[in-house]
Amino acid sequence: MTAPGFTFAPAFACVCLGLLAGCGKHSAAPVSIGVGTDPELPEPETSLIPVVNIAPARGWEGDLKPLAAEGLQVNAFADDLDHPRWLYTLPNGDVLVAESNSPAQLSGVKGIKGWFAKRVMKKAGAAVPSADRITLLRDADGDGVAEFRSALLENLHSPFGMALIGDQLFVANTDAIVQFPYATGDTRITAAGTRVADLPAGKLNHHWTKNIVVGPDKQTFYASVGSNSNIGENGMDQEVNRAAILRIDRQSGQTDVFASGLRNPVGLAWNPQSAKLWTTVNERDELGNNLVPDYMTEVQEGAFYGWPYSYFGQNVDTRVSPQRPDLVATAVSPSYALGSHVAALGLEFYIADLLPASYKNGAFIGLHGSWNRKPHSGYKVIFVPFAQGQPSGLPQDILTGFLDDDGNALGRPVGVTTNKEGALLVADDVGNIIWRVVPSSP
Repeated sequence: MTAPGFTFAPAFACVCLGLLAGCGKHSAAPVSIGVGTDPELPEPETSLIPVVNIAPARGWEGDLKPLAAEGLQVNAFADDLDHPRWLYTLPNGDVLVAESNSPAQLSGVKGIKGWFAKRVMKKAGAAVPSADRITLLRDADGDGVAEFRSALLENLHSPFGMALIGDQLFVANTDAIVQFPYATGDTRITAAGTRVADLPAGKLNHHWTKNIVVGPDKQTFYASVGSNSNIGENGMDQEVNRAAILRIDRQSGQTDVFASGLRNPVGLAWNPQSAKLWTTVNERDELGNNLVPDYMTEVQEGAFYGWPYSYFGQNVDTRVSPQRPDLVATAVSPSYALGSHVAALGLEFYIADLLPASYKNGAFIGLHGSWNRKPHSGYKVIFVPFAQGQPSGLPQDILTGFLDDDGNALGRPVGVTTNKEGALLVADDVGNIIWRVVPSSP
């Protein structure tokens, strides 16, 4: 769903026709047809010029801010950040923000394709240089605004996922997991990092974000790695250990594939009721406004989820050649569809007590929004209720208003986390703000 995953040649024709702001047909069906445990999957639509509908990045002006759901209110926890993407709350309440973007070489894409990718990313607010920094935010007086910030780590390499184990802080750069010493209350780390394990990267590095979570044994990392293409068009030799959740031993760095066929998994979280790993996944592009639904799913060890040969189970993508009917026959259907082209990124199960009890054990999800649907979808934060470890109802809007009436992006939600007080924090990489969501009354 991100620009580096674009199939550029037909879309470049769209630029040449002067239609970058929105080419392709408008969908008559709502995005809701692609939501739930049994989404509607219409017939694929392919054309020389795909749907291109970019929401130009505008940012928040004056007192504008997102609209919170009834019973909730929102304020800026921190602003004037530099493309904040991912969030992590430390045990002492400090909040870490990965200020990051794609590597400087634009994922190895050059020539006409690289030129077009830069245009798309610039228009969507994603072409800024990567700050390559993790910033620490502290709200010592408890007023809901971080009055202190410090560059905890600098000179990283497109950092994203973060995890703390004891006195060691682990960061997932785009090409490796790196380990740093950490003491409670530290506001700056100057020690050199130690490389724990390599992550798939290289000159071709389309889906550059690499997220990590720690397993229950505190000795194993699970890392989400996106594909190096839309549907394998760069060759499957470029997809080794990609479109997958990797399992990595903390001590040895030994790596194996925990689950595969996940086009671009990003969010990772442990379900508090089932103790199972869940992920959010961005599915493939250019099959029409209403294909393929992005989703969240329980990650089954050893399971194959279809990419690139099939989608949402065993629905074959005929664009892929050669086919692998043997793999398609084993493809597992995801747990819960979130709508087509919503670009589901952040994932947080809520186990705190500050928000109303109806949110307990459910999932907050940041929908970043995409270029491949008309009208736009995503661009909001939603909540999916859970019961007995599985989704138990329709999504509820938590933060909206990220698009103005003209289709400009005032902001785009990415990572979500819960802070020590139990508030929901949302990283907004166009507004360069961390939003804080709390009850509207005590």
